[in-house]
Amino acid sequence: MPTAMMDVSDGLSSEILHICKQSNLGAVLYEEKLPIHSDSKLMGMEFGLDPTACALSGGEDYELLFTIKQEDYEKLTLSEEISVIGYMKDLDEGVNIITRGGNIHPITAQGWNAFK
Repeated sequence: MPTAMMDVSDGLSSEILHICKQSNLGAVLYEEKLPIHSDSKLMGMEFGLDPTACALSGGEDYELLFTIKQEDYEKLTLSEEISVIGYMKDLDEGVNIITRGGNIHPITAQGWNAFK
């Protein structure tokens, strides 16, 4: 599998779907692995917003989303600056998020689309 990289300025859900479409692959993300700052969680709750939904559909985070070959995974564990949030899989398995409770939900694009 080739590597891919893009910024998440249009929201994580939109960007993972772009990578999957361009790579002709599916993906699994784990809710518990999404790096959401504690202040962001508190602010979301204060406004009655689900922090995970904000992480998936919010933008302008200036973070990068990228894929790597499985054999390079161990290299990432050496960095505290990188969060492994999931993995790529076969296209016919779809693009899903596994919640903290173990439920599986399809990921849909919720972020900004500059071309609409």
